[in-house]
Amino acid sequence: MSDQSAAAYLDEVRRQFRGYKRMGEGAIAQVTEEELFRALDAESNSIALIIKHLAGNMRSRFTDFLTTDGEKPDRHRDQEFEMTSSIPRAEVMRWWEEGWARVVSTLEALGPEDLLRTVTIRQEPHTVMQAVGRQLAHYAYHIGQIVFLAKHFRSQEWKSLSIPRGKSEEFNRKALGERPPRP
Repeated sequence: MSDQSAAAYLDEVRRQFRGYKRMGEGAIAQVTEEELFRALDAESNSIALIIKHLAGNMRSRFTDFLTTDGEKPDRHRDQEFEMTSSIPRAEVMRWWEEGWARVVSTLEALGPEDLLRTVTIRQEPHTVMQAVGRQLAHYAYHIGQIVFLAKHFRSQEWKSLSIPRGKSEEFNRKALGERPPRP
C-alpha cells in the first residue's frame, strides 16, 4: 500500500467515525431522559446501555492501541450492560464524549506507516487496518441501534438524520454544495 493510499484510507476512516458520532448525537438529542433509559423488552438494551458499552469498548480498544491488547484486563464487559435509571443523562453523555475522544485522538496519531503493524484484540493478531475496520463496523452497528430506538420512541416527532422520507427526488435535484453532509 502506498503512503498516499494509506493516508487516504486514514482520512476516510476518520471521516466515517466522526460521521457515526454525529449521527448518534443527532438521535440521542431527540430522546427524552426517560427514553434514554427505556428498553423495548427484557432482552433489549436501552440507548444509555448501548452508550455505556460503546464507551467501555472504546476505552479498552483505543487505550495504548499500538502497544497493549485491545481487551484490557480491567474491562468488565458484562457490567457495561447493567444500569439503573438513576444515572443522570449528563453522566451518560460524559461516557460518550470520553469514549469518542479516545477514538479520535488515537486515529489522529496514526500514520500511514502504522496500518500494517500488528495489534492484538483478545490475544488475536490484527493489522491496524483490520482492527480499525473491526471497530468501525462495531460502532456503526450500535449507532444503528441507537438511531432505531430513538426513531421508534420519537415516532411522528422524529427529525430525520439524512434524507427525510419522501424527499429523495428533491435531495437528488440539489447541487452537491447544498446537500447536508454525509455521516
